Amino acid sequence: MGRNLKSSERLRPVDLAREHGLSTQAIRNYEESGILPAAPRTPHGYRTYTSLHAQALRTFLALLPGHGHQTATSIMQAVNRGAIEEALHLVDDSHARLLDDRRTLQAVESALRDLEPPAAPASGYESGPASRYESRSASESGHTFIGPLAAQLGIRPATLRAWEGAGLVRPDRDPRTGYRVYDDAAVRDARLAHQLRRGGHPLERIAPLIAQVRAAGGLEPLKATLRDWHGRLSARGRAMLSGAAELDTYLGRVDRRSSS
Repeated sequence: MGRNLKSSERLRPVDLAREHGLSTQAIRNYEESGILPAAPRTPHGYRTYTSLHAQALRTFLALLPGHGHQTATSIMQAVNRGAIEEALHLVDDSHARLLDDRRTLQAVESALRDLEPPAAPASGYESGPASRYESRSASESGHTFIGPLAAQLGIRPATLRAWEGAGLVRPDRDPRTGYRVYDDAAVRDARLAHQLRRGGHPLERIAPLIAQVRAAGGLEPLKATLRDWHGRLSARGRAMLSGAAELDTYLGRVDRRSSS
């Protein structure tokens, strides 16, 4: 946490910078952007910081890993202009997004459980034992066109075309009309791509995963990705706790300064 600074102690930009391995210009930039409260100046124009500024800097740096730069900046700016409710609302929004991400991960894992074929001798991803989506007859199952599939997933047809271009989905073409036709495998891949996109995975990471699933004859390659996803969400949650502790300390300092 750095040295214990008294509220009356005068600090230079370099004093704040050294504690965190930053440049003095970074400290000035943080003040100018409102991350640090405005510092009084000496008669010669030099900035004079105090332990309040030191705590503000610790708070911002603690908020960064859990909330990201933009939200952490907005939180500090709100606190420093006295808009505490706005700052707390931003914190709540970040926690809500984390909860949404956790729910998305659960949805992906649920989708994968639905897609994974029951235990049986492996015979390939495309021709293996039927999953829930493959258990229907051909007349009832996933042979569909781009419009209905896009509506089912809640996306635009252009998104499915983009996924096709990225190799995520491989629809057939109707030989008479040239329209895209999505069979069970293509529908399954589209559902999987949709869930992974909701989880924040970029197309360039999803395409190899789906290709591996096709080539490997199962969903095993995704398990490492899901473990990593769990780890990142847990790390983000812990970082939010650390940021909240520093923010609470800073809010207490701000309250005492306002009441003095």
